[in-house]
Amino acid sequence: MIFGSPALLMPLYTGESHWDYIWRNHGKKNYSSNRSLHAFANYLESDKYFTEHIDIEKFRAELKKGLFLDSCIPSGYGVGSSGALTAAVYDRFKSKEIDDLIVLKEFLGDMENCFHGSSSGLDPLQCYLGKPFILTEDKKVQVLDKDFIPENIHIFLIDSKIKSETKTLVNYFKQQREDPRYLKAFDELYYPFVGRCIDSLVSGDVDKFFDDLAHLSYYQTVMLRPMITDNMLPLFSLKRKDVHFQIKICGSGGGGYFLGFADDKEATNEFMKEHAFPITWII
Repeated sequence: MIFGSPALLMPLYTGESHWDYIWRNHGKKNYSSNRSLHAFANYLESDKYFTEHIDIEKFRAELKKGLFLDSCIPSGYGVGSSGALTAAVYDRFKSKEIDDLIVLKEFLGDMENCFHGSSSGLDPLQCYLGKPFILTEDKKVQVLDKDFIPENIHIFLIDSKIKSETKTLVNYFKQQREDPRYLKAFDELYYPFVGRCIDSLVSGDVDKFFDDLAHLSYYQTVMLRPMITDNMLPLFSLKRKDVHFQIKICGSGGGGYFLGFADDKEATNEFMKEHAFPITWII
């Protein structure tokens, strides 16, 4: 996504964040959140690009009162914790609305760079809109209905029990792309299946979607191996004849959640139980 790939994003509807004040809700993590927001305010204040759209004085005044973001979204799990924080700050403290969604994506991405070093802006845009959408190759945002996914495609999360370091993995990928051989293989083999997976999922072609996803998943094990934890790697090759089942990296990978797709919930539950992998269904 950082380098212009099409993307399909949808909200994790079980995730939630809301603003609160320390004087009303004490706790060690709440003080930590407030300190992190002070650092975020320093980052935003350092560039006129941000201060033209974010009311930093109001932001700092609220932080002095003990403002923090109370969130149940786990950090380092690839499900948008920093995106939610970025979107929340923009939503509450914006002084000038950015109406163009592509411009907004870029702005939110530059804000989120504070946490990742290099952000596509898609996670915070997703959190801000609260709706599924496609970012097309020609840089347009196509908002989708909440129930666009076919009834016989179910999505779940698998907890790797390992916290991910997004910035390190993003930097690794950027370095890999400096190798012409890697870049050529990635663009010719991996990249096309991103668009194919999106097209087949949105069109409701279940068989084609799982076939495209199998190719994408395989190329992740070949070209993005450091993003797949050792305990998750076996799941990328496990197969079962009576159920479509496939997993892929979620976010930057390297830990956190991995994303799974299946056409039969009951069979998948049995399958994952056999291999001692607890899962959480999100659709």
